[in-house]
Amino acid sequence: PDLRTLLEAIVRRAGHEPVGQGELTSDDAPAVMILEPASADGLAAAARLRRRLEDLPIICASIYPPTDESSALSPVAHLIKPFRLRELEVAIVSALAL
Repeated sequence: PDLRTLLEAIVRRAGHEPVGQGELTSDDAPAVMILEPASADGLAAAARLRRRLEDLPIICASIYPPTDESSALSPVAHLIKPFRLRELEVAIVSALAL
C-alpha cells in the first residue's frame, strides 16, 4: 500500500491520473503501466494489455532482474529495487513521451 501511494503521487506529479489493476476496465487504454513482474496477476494483466495495446509502454519495478516473462513484454525500463525516485520519475516521463 505504501509503495502504491508513492507511485500514485509520482504519476500525478507527471500530470496523469493513476488507475489500479482492479479499476481498469476492458475499454481503458492507460498511457503507461508500472508492473511488479514478481506478481503472477500483474504479469497476466500486462500480457492482456500488451495484446490489446501493442504500443503500451510498460515499466517493470522489481527486486528481481528481468525474467523471460517480463522481457517478453518489451518493457521500456526495468528498475531494480531499491531505486531512486528520480529514476522512476525519469522512466515515467520517458514512457509517456513515446
